[in-house]
Amino acid sequence: MRRHALTYRAFGTPLETLKMETTAMPSMSEGKLRVRMLCAPVNPSDLIPITGAYSHRITLPAVAGYEGVGRVIAAPHEYSYLIGKRVLPLRGDGTWQTIVDCDPALAVSVPDNITDDVAARAYINPLAALTMLENWPVKDKRVLLTGAGSNCAEYLGAWAYQHGAKEVVGIYRSDSRVARLEKAGIKPLSIQDSRQIAYVAGQSDVVFDALGGPVAADILRSMALDSTFIAYGLLTGQAVQWGVRPCARYRRFHLRDSLARMSAETWQQKFLSIWGLLGQTDMPSYQVVPSQAWRQAVEMALCPSNQKVLLDFADLAQ
Repeated sequence: MRRHALTYRAFGTPLETLKMETTAMPSMSEGKLRVRMLCAPVNPSDLIPITGAYSHRITLPAVAGYEGVGRVIAAPHEYSYLIGKRVLPLRGDGTWQTIVDCDPALAVSVPDNITDDVAARAYINPLAALTMLENWPVKDKRVLLTGAGSNCAEYLGAWAYQHGAKEVVGIYRSDSRVARLEKAGIKPLSIQDSRQIAYVAGQSDVVFDALGGPVAADILRSMALDSTFIAYGLLTGQAVQWGVRPCARYRRFHLRDSLARMSAETWQQKFLSIWGLLGQTDMPSYQVVPSQAWRQAVEMALCPSNQKVLLDFADLAQ
């Protein structure tokens, strides 16, 4: 058996830097689960590290991908009941490969009623959205989302209403996102309408920002006293910069900071909540792309107007 892995040995443009490498199957690490990957999403959060944005905490060479679902094919004796079961093999090696060895304490079992495509996307965006709503409650508040066509923003918007939000407005970059926002009860606002954005920002109690850059800076400057701006993404590739100190409270959110303080027990409990939420959430459709056509998948992920993508590893099962 061979292992196939989308690997990068230097930082740079994903299409130029990633390579599908095939190697002999390594020996299984002691105490780990061995998981054969079924599928994995291609998210901006997977691609940004390849560019070198987080080079200070990445050791090269590295396998890309942060989430996905697979089936356990080998396990230590005490975890033998997991063999044949689906799990999320998270917080270890990159998931864009056919075989992943992972810590059994952090492997998340997938309920039978959750499909592979939903399970593969159950980590980064759902956990980030849930954690932010717990950290910054939105009950009876007006919420503004930037990058509202992104998966994380969609979860934030849909779940904010479940947490008691008074109103949710979403700033979108592509017209293709408008119908989904309206279906979720999120009021769509074009990123081109700077005057209306400034007005809505001034009325908002909480802003969850996925973009960064000039739009985020303009929103922050327009916000009122005692409002809160949470910066959690950099889809523009630019940091938020402002000249005069804003009236709003500025906070940063990095999921990895929350994970560093989270016990394995709490981690597992979070996913029990996520499975329940995802079962009630209308998930965006994905286009499934064979892993050997990974270049097409990356190109699609780089364009905000495109449908979201899942890499299917069945074509590299051997």
